[in-house]
Amino acid sequence: MERVVLVTGGSGALGQAITRRFLAEGAVVCVPWIVEQERERLEASVEGTARKRLMLERCDVADDAAMARLAEALLARQGRIDVLVSAVGGFAMGDLVHTDRKLWDSMLTLNLTTAYVAAHAVVPPMLAAGAGRIVAVASRAVVPPAGGFIAYTVAKAAVIAFVQALAVETRGRGVTVNAVLPSTMDTPANRAAMPDVDPKTWVPVGSVADAIAYLAAESSGHVTGTLLSI
Repeated sequence: MERVVLVTGGSGALGQAITRRFLAEGAVVCVPWIVEQERERLEASVEGTARKRLMLERCDVADDAAMARLAEALLARQGRIDVLVSAVGGFAMGDLVHTDRKLWDSMLTLNLTTAYVAAHAVVPPMLAAGAGRIVAVASRAVVPPAGGFIAYTVAKAAVIAFVQALAVETRGRGVTVNAVLPSTMDTPANRAAMPDVDPKTWVPVGSVADAIAYLAAESSGHVTGTLLSI
């Protein structure tokens, strides 16, 4: 039976690798999107019969009502949601003095609120089914908390706390909640931002996708509340 996977942020650089990884396993993958160019790149990167199992839905994953409607539609169409991967995120430099309220709010919304909104939409049906896997993307750079990008640090550290708290709430009920903590990933955005750094020292997005696939596997029902550094 095909597993049903919801990947928020699935049209970004890491998200595309995650999406293709699950498609390669034969899963049905639903990706909410808001940036047309990213959607087009993802669609173009998926070939053959896998395209039939890729669902692309325009949706703001920070919008509670929109995500609730998406989850309801996915459940109505597929009958269940087996996996949620929360891969929406963003990074910005700035110590406290140079972090205004707009930057602070944007980092919390992108990195933390989206994880809450997505989980809030899918955890109830997962608990009702007695099965589910949730994997969030945090960051190795915030363990321990670092300075110089305080809004991002606080947001990603909060994602870790959210994952660990939700893992306690769902323990013994068939739902696992874990996080991957990548260090700097080899993405086009990071290459453009740090042209003088050798990207060979960075983590390939495929390796992060592999780790997420492990935590999301049916065989990983004994793994919850785990922070997997990559």
